[in-house]
Amino acid sequence: MSELSLVQKKCVACEGGTPTLTMTEVEKYQAQLKQPWEVVVDESHKDVAKKIKREFKFKDFKEAMVFINKIAVIAEEEQHHPDIYVFYNRVVIELWTHAIMSLSENDFIMAAKIEQIF
Repeated sequence: MSELSLVQKKCVACEGGTPTLTMTEVEKYQAQLKQPWEVVVDESHKDVAKKIKREFKFKDFKEAMVFINKIAVIAEEEQHHPDIYVFYNRVVIELWTHAIMSLSENDFIMAAKIEQIF
């Protein structure tokens, strides 16, 4: 039986004791995304990934807002909410698991689902 793709998976609730992803695991998940997301590392520990982020560009502000509203629906369904920054026709998405202050599989599940609607 084959493993589910990131898009087919559901986010699971994380608590403080949930282990963070290793850089090897981050690379494995990155390979499953359509495009690589920038990995933001901990300044004091360069081998610790803290967040992933990606910029999306649109024709105009209205198109960017339609995209954000679609993300909001997915975020509520998954109960995993990205940080979203809007700059007229550009949207920057940052994903990280707040409970563990780092990355979990949930972040890559959300990234895959966001890519699917882009």
